[in-house]
Amino acid sequence: MIRPLLVGLATTFRHMFKPKVTVNYPDEKMPMFPKYRGKQVLMRDENGLEKCVACGLCAVACPADAIYLEPAENDGTVMAGPRYAQIYQIHKTRCIFCGYCEEACPVSAIFMGKDYELAVYSKDDFIWDKTDLLVAPPANAKPPAQLS
Repeated sequence: MIRPLLVGLATTFRHMFKPKVTVNYPDEKMPMFPKYRGKQVLMRDENGLEKCVACGLCAVACPADAIYLEPAENDGTVMAGPRYAQIYQIHKTRCIFCGYCEEACPVSAIFMGKDYELAVYSKDDFIWDKTDLLVAPPANAKPPAQLS
């Protein structure tokens, strides 16, 4: 009965002075592996316009049927191509973060980001729409009215 107690105390004292392997989470962020696939983001071109041409290949490639989009004709103010996604939604509860949407996109408009803080407090926040997914426009981008 004394031997197991001494073995336990020896184990405790042996690990007490080793460096910590935990991360103080709110203050320190864990480094992500290069192949980590987090929240999807919709990319913009160098002029700040959306890259998505609403071809629908990402929705077709999605095995979980998590992507919904509605195409619309473009007047030149939203996207450089002939069409754009008027509605682009990803259902977070269905998404399995497989990356097939990124591979299927012919114009590299969707990209799997590195964000891993995806907790929400409302059931309405489980659907990411275009405003949640679009990357902020670059600072040097021209407004759409000045493009020619």
